[in-house]
Amino acid sequence: MVSNIIEIVILSLIQGVSEFLPISSSAHLIIVSSLYEFKSSSLLIDVSLHFGSLLAIIFFFKKELFDLKNNKKLLFLIIVGSIPLIVIGYLLYKTNTIYLFRDIRVIAWTTLVFGILLYFADKRKLNKNISTDLNVKTIFYIGLFQVLALLPGVSRAGVTITAARIFKFNRVDASKISFLLSIPALVGASTLGLKNIFEQNFELNYLVYLAITFSFLFSYFTVKFFLIYINKFSLNIFVYYRIFIAIILFIIIYN
Repeated sequence: MVSNIIEIVILSLIQGVSEFLPISSSAHLIIVSSLYEFKSSSLLIDVSLHFGSLLAIIFFFKKELFDLKNNKKLLFLIIVGSIPLIVIGYLLYKTNTIYLFRDIRVIAWTTLVFGILLYFADKRKLNKNISTDLNVKTIFYIGLFQVLALLPGVSRAGVTITAARIFKFNRVDASKISFLLSIPALVGASTLGLKNIFEQNFELNYLVYLAITFSFLFSYFTVKFFLIYINKFSLNIFVYYRIFIAIILFIIIYN
């Protein structure tokens, strides 16, 4: 029982942190899985972890999401920006093409390359913000960048923040755009997961509730402290970290 709880905490930590930081969740899962075989991991737990992150980001941005009177435009833009990922992701899922690139070599290279791309995008001195500069054309292009996150190792948060920085948004608002776009992405991932779960026999247990709870907590505080951090510092630490993780993956590959 204790070992199961520890596993859920570790999986929740990986989900909560890597979902919203510009790092690769796929890379971390490979590294951790190479060191330890998780017995508690399952499709139901995976959906629970995503659901916890979804609840956390909705709770964090509850003012923006539920103040329909003042934020109709923002909500519309979130939907527009999510269309490319939802459409292409669903097509790849239905054709099983989405699984073709789940290779450690792909993950190692995407972790490295997109980390370097983040570095150059973040070097620019930019000051656009959501309230005055975000429009349909820009959010759609950022949404197209988000499609690249279907490649393992790219990082959905990383590529959307990179795209927003390329389109001249300041770090904080670039991150907020990324976080808001995560909502439809998490809804989509959870929905597809639930569809597969309902096709099987499943049983809710205490691990499911723990996964949702811990994922919620790790996700919420990751978003909170990340926004505080980037208000003062650059994204360089995440670039260096991605390079470090890529090196570890290359060692695993060629060892």
